[in-house]
Amino acid sequence: MASTAIVASLATSLSVASTSSSSLLVFTKLRSATVPGFSSRLSFAFSRRGTTRLMAHATLGLTKPNQIDSPKISFAAKEIDVVEWKGDILAVGVTEKDMAKDENSKFQNSILKMLDAQLGGLLSEASSEEDFTGKPGQSTVLRLPGLGSKRVGLIGLGQSASSPADFRGLGESVAAAAKAAKASNVAVALASSEGLSEQSKLTSASAIASGTVLGIYEDSRYKSESKKPVLKSVDIIGFGTGPEIEKKLKYAEDVSSGVILGRELVNSPANVLTPAVLAEEASKIASTYSDVFSATILDAEKCKELKMGSYLGVAAASANPPHFIHLCYKPPGGPAKVKLGLVGKGLTFDSGGYNIKTGPGCSIELMKFDMGGSGAVLGAAKAIGQIKPPGVEVHFIVAACENMISGTGMRPGDILTASNGKTIEVNNTDAEGRLTLADALVYTCNLGVDKIIDLATLTGACVVALGPSIAGVFTPSDDLAKEVFAATEVSGEKIWRLPLEESYWESMKSGVADMVNTGGRQGGSITAALFLKQFVSDKVQWMHIDMAGPVWSDKKHGATGFGISTLVEWVLKNAS
Repeated sequence: MASTAIVASLATSLSVASTSSSSLLVFTKLRSATVPGFSSRLSFAFSRRGTTRLMAHATLGLTKPNQIDSPKISFAAKEIDVVEWKGDILAVGVTEKDMAKDENSKFQNSILKMLDAQLGGLLSEASSEEDFTGKPGQSTVLRLPGLGSKRVGLIGLGQSASSPADFRGLGESVAAAAKAAKASNVAVALASSEGLSEQSKLTSASAIASGTVLGIYEDSRYKSESKKPVLKSVDIIGFGTGPEIEKKLKYAEDVSSGVILGRELVNSPANVLTPAVLAEEASKIASTYSDVFSATILDAEKCKELKMGSYLGVAAASANPPHFIHLCYKPPGGPAKVKLGLVGKGLTFDSGGYNIKTGPGCSIELMKFDMGGSGAVLGAAKAIGQIKPPGVEVHFIVAACENMISGTGMRPGDILTASNGKTIEVNNTDAEGRLTLADALVYTCNLGVDKIIDLATLTGACVVALGPSIAGVFTPSDDLAKEVFAATEVSGEKIWRLPLEESYWESMKSGVADMVNTGGRQGGSITAALFLKQFVSDKVQWMHIDMAGPVWSDKKHGATGFGISTLVEWVLKNAS
């Protein structure tokens, strides 16, 4: 689609300034008559407004997401006796130690003892009958008379609970209990909190809030009928009160809204979420937070001027044209001390090209998630737009396109020339993500950034190595590795550093070009990372995150929003 056609399709919703013979589109602001954008975002009582939907483009199969009213959840930090709380469910997080009983089968933990006394011993009796011991993943919700709360829930935390991941899991269990009971108000407390420092209480409260929000959220936009969650309020008891914890709860809101955006982008089918629509979503972020964001969308002609032959080679087969997305966050109140780049792989569908994905395990039906990296980058952008960290400039880059099959597509054996002049012999058209990232990385380095993280659903080899829950990370910079691992301590997301073994580059050499785009089967995630390294300036600290495993949950049949929490935390650490 030519740039003029893009402008025409957005005329009712976007104000467009064009330069360079209409090949560079800079989307600046949404007018009041905007066609509703991407689907429902989770709304919070203290700051979120309105409901959004995916722009109503004509799509294959006449599919459009349903409009869903965003649920509103308000969080409050309170210091009251748990027996005094009134509402639908009082959920108490318990460790295995908390469940210890004396010779009379009575609780020794003071809070459980107090609750049990108020209930005439029914809580200890019921927990024994249900063999509830506080193991992780265990939960029991009992409807018992004698308290202000209609139900009492015990949520198992295992031997101990200290990490944000533990408390996020507690929040998810609370959300599951609230869904099952159709509860509108819930309180969360711990049986024991003596081991938590004041700072840990703040972080833990934030993690509980995030887990509850993400546990309640269900993406039912593409179902003919959807259930509306009824949970309206959550009281967090015993973690302190005041402005600091309120700030942490607001932070949980901002990050969770970004995670939900990322999930919705990845969940959306390729016949709805085309490269053009992904670009519109990026532009909408810039217009919503126009005080700190600007958006630049490059069409194929502009990318050709910038000599992005590697990216354009991948895009050549599709009837849906490529859109190169560049969001720029500039902090309020002064210049930035550090410039960061976040680059996300943006294949809205990956057929494999002429090396088409075939056979068991190829997962071609799930290849809508091949833009999981861009979902993470744009989700992080949304959160950053709300948080507005000072002192840091962030560039969010996505080379969006589809990898399809047609007479115009790249063939095995073709040679592509990237924007840094390096040539690539394509020995496998299904190793396309690294080809798009190559030009995206060159573009990002040319912006003068100090550090880059790229995220991509890049290799099945990484899933084989680390399984479905852990992302592989590659970086030559120990300092950057420390920063990102520190961020994951707060986000709770799992990553593992793998080696950039330079000797493996031998398998990536070509007889007719500078390199091939795939090596042998052995060490496939490492050679993919070494390929990307060829397009990063030596002056820039760089990390590659291969998120092919944790981008999707087979158990939940949906996107996870992986990477967003870590990226936001990393940006904030650089801001501070």
